[in-house]
This record gives sequence, C-alpha cells and structure tokens, in this order.
Amino acid sequence: MKTIIATLTLALISLPSQAAEIKTAVLENYAKPAQFMNIKISPDGSYLAATARDNEGSVQLSVLDIKNFDILSVTQSADGESVSSFEWVNNDRLVITMAREVGALEIPAPTGELFAMNADGSRKTVLTGPRSRDGEYVRANVVDWLPKQDDRIMIYTASMFEADQFLTLWEVNVDSGAKRRAGRIPIRAGNGTSSQVIIDQAGTARVATGVAPEDNNAIVIMARDGANEDWYEIMRYDEDEGGFMPITVLPNGYEVMGLSNSETDTRSISIYNLRTREEELLATHPEVDLMPVMSIRDGYPNDLIGASFEYDKIDAVFFQGSEDDDFAQVVQSLMATFPQRQVAVNSATRDANQVILRVASANDPATFYLFDRKARKLTPIAQAQPWLKKEQIPTTETIVYTADDGTELTALLTLPRTEKAEKLPLILLPHGGPHGIRESVSSMDTDAKVLAEHGYAVLQPNFRGSGGFGREFQSAGYRKWGTLMIDDMTAGVDYLIEQGIADPARMCVYGASYGGYAALMSVIREPEKYQCAIGFVGVYDLDLMFEEGDTTEVEAGQNFLAKVFHPEAAERHKQSPVHRADEVKVPVFLIHGERDRRAPFTHAKRLREKFDELKHDYEWMTKEEEGHGFYKPENNVERWTRMLEFLDEHIEVE
Repeated sequence: MKTIIATLTLALISLPSQAAEIKTAVLENYAKPAQFMNIKISPDGSYLAATARDNEGSVQLSVLDIKNFDILSVTQSADGESVSSFEWVNNDRLVITMAREVGALEIPAPTGELFAMNADGSRKTVLTGPRSRDGEYVRANVVDWLPKQDDRIMIYTASMFEADQFLTLWEVNVDSGAKRRAGRIPIRAGNGTSSQVIIDQAGTARVATGVAPEDNNAIVIMARDGANEDWYEIMRYDEDEGGFMPITVLPNGYEVMGLSNSETDTRSISIYNLRTREEELLATHPEVDLMPVMSIRDGYPNDLIGASFEYDKIDAVFFQGSEDDDFAQVVQSLMATFPQRQVAVNSATRDANQVILRVASANDPATFYLFDRKARKLTPIAQAQPWLKKEQIPTTETIVYTADDGTELTALLTLPRTEKAEKLPLILLPHGGPHGIRESVSSMDTDAKVLAEHGYAVLQPNFRGSGGFGREFQSAGYRKWGTLMIDDMTAGVDYLIEQGIADPARMCVYGASYGGYAALMSVIREPEKYQCAIGFVGVYDLDLMFEEGDTTEVEAGQNFLAKVFHPEAAERHKQSPVHRADEVKVPVFLIHGERDRRAPFTHAKRLREKFDELKHDYEWMTKEEEGHGFYKPENNVERWTRMLEFLDEHIEVE
C-alpha cells in the first residue's frame, strides 16, 4: 500500500487596496454566464462541441468547425430545460441528455429523454421518451457511450410511473433510435435513487451499483462474468459504514478499479478482483479522499498512473511502472505547467493524440486548451470568462486552523486587494449542502470574489460534516447542524482575529442553503460576535424539511433527513432559527427564490413572520421566478448590490 502524506502550508497574501463603493461593472462581470462551460472534440478532431448558459439560465449546445471556429449549429433547449451532458458517438453525430434546473444550487433533474443529431444540426432524432419512435414513458440514463461502436450507445431505462423496478439495459442505434434489449439487473431504479452501470472494453455490462431491491438504506454492488452470465452480489453496505465505489473495469476484464473506504476512513484507490472476490488497496491519504489519475486508450481508462488530492493545496503523486509511461509523463508535465490549478481531460480524439484540457482554479477562470501529444504542443482554445482578468481577481488561499477540541480544519480565505491583510472587515461564508460538499481551491466562488472585490476578507471553512475528509469527519456533523458545525466555523473566525487579519468589530455572516441556516444559527449562538447576518435560500425550520420540498418526495431523501437531524423534536427546535428568532440581536437580510423546492419559500416566510411578531429589524428580497439559487444575471447583480449596501451599513468598509 502506498501512503501519501501532504505537506501543510499556510500562505496569506497582502494586495493593493480597493474602494468601498459598489462597482456595478464588477458585479455584472461575475454574474455574466460563462461563454463556454464544457468543450469536447470529435473522434477525428474535425469539430468542437461546447455548452454555454444563456441569459435566461438555460444551457445550450454549439458545434464549431475546429479549423476556423465557424458555428455550424446551436441547439436551443425547450422552455425550462437545459443540455445536461453530451458526447460524440462518431465523427459527425452527437447524443445529448437534457435536464430541468429549478435553482442554481440544485442538482439538475434529468428529463429522461435522449436526443441525437449531426454536427450541423441535421437529422435530429429523439431516442427515448414519449416523443421517441417507441413512445414509451421511460426515464433513460446513458450507461456508456461505447467509443468502439460508431452507431450505438448503451442506456438503462425505468418507467416514469412504476416504482421499484429493476434496471433494464438497451443498446440504442443513434441514427434510427432502434433499441436492442441487453438484459436486466436486479438493482432498484426507483425515482430519487442513484444507479451506475460499468461496462468492460468489449462493450458488456459487468458491474452495477445501486439500491438493494428489498432495502432502501443499503448500497449494493453486483457483477457478472460475461454477457450471458447471471448477476451476483459482491458487496452491500450502508454509505456511512464504508464500501467500494467502482469506476472502471480494467482491460483484463476481471479487475475493477474504484474508490474504497471499506478499510480506510478516507476514500482510497483500490482494485476489486471479480475472480477471487478480494480487494487490494493501492493508495491512501490519511486526511483526504483520493481520485485516480488514469491513462486513456481507445476511449477507455486503461491504467492507473497516479492519484490526485487536495488538503492545503492541489497535489498529486505518480506511480512507477505504468504501461502507459508516456501518458504519465505528459500528465505530470501538464500539471507542472499549471501549478495549483485543476487540470482535467475533457475529451480526446479516438487515437488520443489530440486532447481537450480544462484548466481552472479559485483564482483562474477556466481556460480550454488543445494539446497535441505527438507535437507536445499546447494551444489555448477559449476562455470561459475572458472578461475576468486573473491579475485583478482577489486571491483565494487555503488556511489551516484548529477547532476547540484540537481537530485540524481547513478553510479558504479570500482577501481584498489591500496593502495589508490587517484588521479587515470579515464575512464568514459557510457552504451549502452541507454533507458531502467541501470548499476547494479548484473552483471559483463568485460570492467570495464579489465580497473581496469590495473590501471584505471572506472565510469559507470546511467544518465537520463537510465531505472529502473521510467518513468520520463527515458523520461528526450529523445531528449537529446548529452546534458542533457552527463551533467549527466560529473557531476559524477566532483564528483570523488572533492573526490580526479580521477586525472583531466588523464581522457579518452570509450563506446560501445550509449556509443560510448557518448564518442565522451563528448569530444566535454568538450574539456578540457578528454585526449582521444574510440568509440566501436558507433552511430555517428543521421540522419543515420533513413536510415540504423535494427531499421528502423519495424514500432515500427521508432516510437522509432521519440520519442527519436529531430524532427528538425538542432538539430540532433548539437547532432551528425559526424557533429561536427572539435570540437574534442583529439586523438580518433574507433572500429567497419563490420556486425553491429544496429549501421551500415557506422557510423564509416563517422566519419573517417571527421577526414581524418580534418587531425585529430585517430586510427582504424574493424573486418569483427563481428557485434554489438565482440564475438570471440581473437578479444576482441586484442581490449583490443589496447585500453590499446592507453590509456596508452595518460593517462599513474603511
């Protein structure tokens, strides 16, 4: 077993000063949708397909000629729908999946329909769903794009109306829409459950992960030894008990590469042998989860060449003896070219000679590159947000601090471009989720940047309950949303005060979703520490989570709530801002989308009613057409403008 130890560093940067007035142009730049979200190259390298979000919030797909970047086609989604994923299935044809997005902080809900079209937008075919040739009311999910097959993909389907079905596999012809049944897997395909099917390089479904048919709390992994063999169970576990998460079947056909925390607290890289039913641990990190770095051959992951991770910085290790040593050297060289940035392979030509890379970090808007492996040439293709200039963006760094009980925690600290990082007004910005989510320097948080652009230091802690730091770290936050998790945030604020970075007389707390909840609970738990609080699409009544919202619509969601909330009503009330509104002693700003299904609008209305009864000072902003988070640029500009006015009123920037 290879053990990876990360070296901890602490870096705080002092930068030139900013004025306190609201800079509308800055807000508009951060609110403006990226001109490119994803870019993929066709198998022969002739075309690029790219997604972008329009001003109404929907994601559309454009296809460009790679030689001159002429736009060949633009696919507009139906009202309320967005392009969710897309892939080239041959040199001229794409398959697209669609999703509905209610709020910017919600996971898009797949519509279940798949579409195919040519690069120039011609020969559009609905492959699945009521509008397809079969006219079936089914939800479809892509299992594999079958890179060795030019005219087929593999999917699984489930009825839109029937519950507790098994997964049914199909091979679909992307030209005609004709389907050939490829078997059934005894794993539940009910609404709200997550299923995964992995094929081998011969195009046969070999491993499947999902919910056990008779036990909605258990994750089950099944496998088979060939196309005509029976499925058998290889593992069953509760998510918090630890288990194996398959990623790919290796070329030998009987070993499965995956992430595992069955023997370790953090997610490690391991191989499960389908013949011996034994698991071999390959690499682990004592503090954070790992992700495998794989080589690519014929469109499939081929060999493990390294592992990436992030504790106090983005890092990776590479293993000796890979059969794809040249590929490993290329990846190491690219990571060295872009230090402290996430380098992701978006797609590659069939011969893997031309590779599309996406390079980004909290301090660098995403840039897409075309890398020619033979020529060792790296060519920029497009910037996602060229109007955001790297040299003008406030810098985000990872810091490490200690909780009250001695637990080491990490956080992101974004500083304004002031001459000295001393006695700055501070915004505590807890993340949403909260479980399974973590703050990372691999991506940019526009809220943090907007606040720092206007003179505020911004702290984003990875409190216990966050994901990415192991099972014990995450489960430590269960049933402690308003206690231990808040204490971990407070410890980070106190650390910045001790370091002289934060001015204890000028501090507020703001967050969205769970972060909105944490903002209110922070000023309840620490009535003398903060000068104000802002809750955006927040959860304010834990009991209400069992009564309204999309989480309660499926059994898996109900099980989640039962796991993370205290079973006693009295304790839930103690951890609910709506039941402790009389303890809020500072001004509050509540912002909500009236179409929010994750944290329904009722949460904000109930808290407002309490404040009205108490005659407590608060501000109010809602948008009728927005959901769990705001999509429209003008709504985010208005939201930030009002937030900055509110903050400046209560903790004036010098």
